[in-house]
Amino acid sequence: MVSSEGLGDAIHITLSLAAVTTVLLLLIATPLAWWLARGHSVFKDVVTAITTLPIVLPPTVLGFYLLVAMGPNSPLMVLFEPFGIRTLNFTFTGLVIGSVFYSLPFAVQPIRNAFAAIDPKQLDVASSLSASRLRTFFDVVMPQSRRGFVTAALLVFAHTIGEFGVVLMIGGSIPGKTEVISIRIYQLVEQLRWGEAHQLAAGLALFAFVIIMTLLWMDRHRAKS
Repeated sequence: MVSSEGLGDAIHITLSLAAVTTVLLLLIATPLAWWLARGHSVFKDVVTAITTLPIVLPPTVLGFYLLVAMGPNSPLMVLFEPFGIRTLNFTFTGLVIGSVFYSLPFAVQPIRNAFAAIDPKQLDVASSLSASRLRTFFDVVMPQSRRGFVTAALLVFAHTIGEFGVVLMIGGSIPGKTEVISIRIYQLVEQLRWGEAHQLAAGLALFAFVIIMTLLWMDRHRAKS
């Protein structure tokens, strides 16, 4: 059996990190995805490349630059000095910021695809009926983009649960503060506690399998409807 010492904290931090990251990314990704799907700016390809970068970038590279950006010598931390904060590294807030950057493409791309699939004529009809942009968004766009939002939420949540490199670089492995399940598995392997590592790893693998099966079920359900 997996040792229960600190395991509850690691699970709580992991689930909290995934939940907060998912909510924040849905809020951040929605206007960004709309601009990428419907905008005509010459910078759209550049922004698309930047938002996709975390998929191909080694997590340690992203983690390193975030570590520098949130360090005590970073000019960005001037914004937090009035609050007595000199660094966000090795804090839960730092983990959230890192997770938002790392999981950004998993939120933006499904929502952007959903927005792009909406027939522009429906938006024109709503506009001709003098519907405000906000009402058009909630009455026309949201119902047709629901699957994109659900897919984004599932992918971000699952991706954050399995994060390792970025959270290790930014948060280290402070028990009860920044230690997440993936890092705990790594530590168990280092301690040659293979049985306990296997149980936690199998749990994460099963969780990922359930997420993928859910997405496949949604695809099949959508094809039939």
